[in-house]
Order: sequence, then C-alpha cells, then structure tokens
Amino acid sequence: MEVINSKLISWASILDDATRQQALATAQLPIIYPHLALMPDAHLGLGATVGSVIPTLGAVIPAAVGVDIGCGMIAVRTQYAVKDLRKDRKPLREGIEHAVPLSAGHFNHRISATAAPRIDQLRRLAANARFDPAQYASNWTLQLGSLGSGNHFIEVCADETDAVWLFLHSGSRGVGNKLAQRHIGEARSMIRSRHITLPHPDLAYLEEGTLEFDRYIRELRWAQHFALLNREEMMDRVVRQFESWTGGSVREAERINCHHNFTAKERHYGKSVWVSRKGAIRAEAGDPGLIPGSMGTASYVVVGLGNRASLNSSPHGAGREYSRHAAQKIFTLAELKTAMQGIEFRPSKAFIDEIPAAYKPIDTVMRDSADLVKIRHKLRQLVNVKGD
Repeated sequence: MEVINSKLISWASILDDATRQQALATAQLPIIYPHLALMPDAHLGLGATVGSVIPTLGAVIPAAVGVDIGCGMIAVRTQYAVKDLRKDRKPLREGIEHAVPLSAGHFNHRISATAAPRIDQLRRLAANARFDPAQYASNWTLQLGSLGSGNHFIEVCADETDAVWLFLHSGSRGVGNKLAQRHIGEARSMIRSRHITLPHPDLAYLEEGTLEFDRYIRELRWAQHFALLNREEMMDRVVRQFESWTGGSVREAERINCHHNFTAKERHYGKSVWVSRKGAIRAEAGDPGLIPGSMGTASYVVVGLGNRASLNSSPHGAGREYSRHAAQKIFTLAELKTAMQGIEFRPSKAFIDEIPAAYKPIDTVMRDSADLVKIRHKLRQLVNVKGD
C-alpha cells in the first residue's frame, strides 16, 4: 500500500503516470471523503480511473460508476472433476455459443422459460422505481441473458483440486449503458448550470436532495439488479449446456455473484458516504468474491478481509496495460493462439486486444491484494467463450 497523499491511497505496484494523474484529479474533488482508494488493477478510464473506489459525501458521480452498470462476475462450483470430462471440448464451447447471444448489439429472439420470471421481477422493480426501461431500450427484455463483447466472457475452469467451475462476466448490457449515458449527461448539465469547474467533464456529480439524484439512484439500482439477473440467466443456460455435454446433472456446490461497477450507501470513517466501485468489488470481512485474470490466465475465488483503508474493497481483475487500439497494433493472432494453448476457444483477430500480454500479470495483482482478500481457489481455464 502506498499513501500518495491524504486523499489518495494506492495498492497498485504497476501504475503508469497517466493513471496516477487521473486518480489525483478525482481525489481532489471536495465531495471525496475520506480518500480515494486505487486497487492493484487500476488503469486509465473514462473520467474516473478503472479499478478505483470513490467515496463521496452527499453526491454521486455517474461516470465513476461507469456505463456498464452492475457489471460483475458469477461462478458455480460443480461436483465434476476434470477426469470426468471428455477430451473434446469443442462441442461444449459451440453449445454455449449457441445458447447465449454474444457480441455487442446481439440479443435473444424470444424470452426463455427461465428468463420470464426474472423479467416479471424487473418489471415490478421498474414500476416501483417509477420509470419504463423501454425508454432506454425497447428490446430490454430480450437483452436479459446476453453476454456482450470486450472483456466479457464465459469460461469452464478447474481449481487446484481439479474441481470444475463455470464462470462468466457481464453486466447490464445496452439498456444499462443508455441509462448511464443519460444520467452522465444530466450531471454534466447540472454542473455547467452552476458554473462549477471540474478537472474533467465526466467527474460531474449529482447532489442528494435533487430530483435528478433521486431518479438516478432509483434507475441505477434497477440496472444493478438487471445485471445480476442477466448473469443468473446466462449461468442457468451454461449449466444446461454443460449437462447436455456431460450427460449428467450439475449439483451446485456453491454459486457466487458479485458486482464490480456499482454504488452503495455505506459508513466509513464515521460518516455515511456513497461508495462507487468502478472496477472493484466489495470485500468486507467474509464477503465471497471473484477476481478473473485476462483471457487464458488464472482467475481467483476469494474472501474479503475487510481492509478499512481500502473501504472494504478489492480489485476486479487484471487491469489493462495496453489500450485496445494499441494491443491490436502490437500483438498478433499467432501470439494469441500461443497464449491460449491447451484451452478450447474460437480463434479470431477480434480477440487480439484481449491477449494476456495486454493486461497486468494477474499474479502481481493478487500479490498486491494480500491485505485485501484471502485466496480460496485458483482457477485455470479449460474452455473460453467470448463475443466479437
């Protein structure tokens, strides 16, 4: 841990100057209390740093939550061991790719039996929040159970005991993105109308006591729940595909589902604050958590240690070292294939920017997290599914 100044504490041993400067700019905002905490996976983000924990008094910064509201991880530990699995895993990958819509802009063509009750629940929550999600995306009901692209993934993994896990990463999809963009725009407008100067327009905030703040929090909570149910729906489909491939039923030993792009009211250092975790998970003492590596590398199942200075938080992944544009120019498909050797995946130039070398080494990130979480399991990938 490094105390950069009284308002900024960092757990990142790998931290470029641009990311440090961005975090310093956010930390100087008068609404920050007690300090901003940079996680080991911190890297440059839109307005606010990805991999940061941002506590604010009486206000929330919508861009510090991010545009993929509620993005997070879900994992299921099965009763299967690697020795129980067939060697040819391509049919499993293809079955998952058929069952779950992949890539940006892709969605379901019908509402499945497992999605229907979840959609009914979301309709009731939206009514209680006094808004219609269709104002953001008319097809939002068909988005539930879809993956997206970028660093979103579905994996079949094995832990150090060879127990098989099902693991995936996704968020609130297009409906959450459009909802977030609307409130980021509102925050900018409100700050401009009050002639407040900020280090960056995307650090614009909404203040408690305003109609705009109340509407954002209501809709934000809905989007966070959409993201959680989206992961549950996809996991149910992955379980069914795994069962079809193995010819047996899955008995879930445990299921973990956690956000890493969200805000919540919490108490820290004697005050009630809004804690926005942009690329960070809550890690209160005993909290179960999931920290994935990059494509082809290890992931971790963890439990929180309740580190006070980190505001009870931990990293959400490896964290980028190269931008997507830079990675596409620097690395090759041949290098990606080498990095993915032994893992069943679909080779594509679209995935070059997800190559492990574009990210911080996950083992370094986990060493930096030693006082934030305790490692329960280390997972290695057997099957990897991504959207273009």
